[in-house]
Amino acid sequence: MEKAITISMLKNSCIENNDGEQRMTSLEIAQLTGKPHNDIMKAIRKMEPAWEKVTQGNFSLSTYQDSTGRKLPCYSLTKEECLYIATKFNDEARARLVIRWKQLEEDRQEAMQWERWKASYSQIERPQGLRLLGCSDEEVLDEADDIIGEELDELNRHSDDCYTPSDIGRVFGLDGRDLNSFLSDRGIIRRGHGQWELTRKFQNQGLAEKRNFIYHGRDGHRRTQSRLVWTRKGRDFIVDLIRN
Repeated sequence: MEKAITISMLKNSCIENNDGEQRMTSLEIAQLTGKPHNDIMKAIRKMEPAWEKVTQGNFSLSTYQDSTGRKLPCYSLTKEECLYIATKFNDEARARLVIRWKQLEEDRQEAMQWERWKASYSQIERPQGLRLLGCSDEEVLDEADDIIGEELDELNRHSDDCYTPSDIGRVFGLDGRDLNSFLSDRGIIRRGHGQWELTRKFQNQGLAEKRNFIYHGRDGHRRTQSRLVWTRKGRDFIVDLIRN
């Protein structure tokens, strides 16, 4: 049975089925190998009979919407199915696919560990006095009201896997402003040029990155602003700081 999926960005085209099994679409395979998607679809269709003969199962066919809204076919493959298809690729393309699956599995394990930790922490009594006063309205940057993907994607590539203060603080019952105040009180971040930044002691340690946003000022002109987001190392640093 066909399943409709919407893929807005290829880097997010790895999906999971209802059983939590990771799958990769033929769109991402095309991107990784540098081959046209139509050629990948043809190769998969050509190799499907042999796979069906051995496994008694065929490949899952899905659909996606392109940028014009058209509904087009694509395949949704398991890791084993992807690696079977990759036997027809050259060495470099096959290596890219293997490395991509390794990254996906590592990211999934990291996410599962983070979810398990959040679940366990929710059973622990929250430290007294951790709820902090927020910053004044003047110190809080306006929410970005217009994020243009193509323009900002390259700028933000280095911060794709980072966590916002709200992401981290939510586990402890804090919003983003509370967490920033907490970190500011401990000399880890400070306000500079209208935004939060690491203090000198904590710079160049891989704790945080800048994420860019586009917004409109009161005069109607569009501006680019950046905000501090935290790497996995930075997230773990903050968690340990709060717990201890």
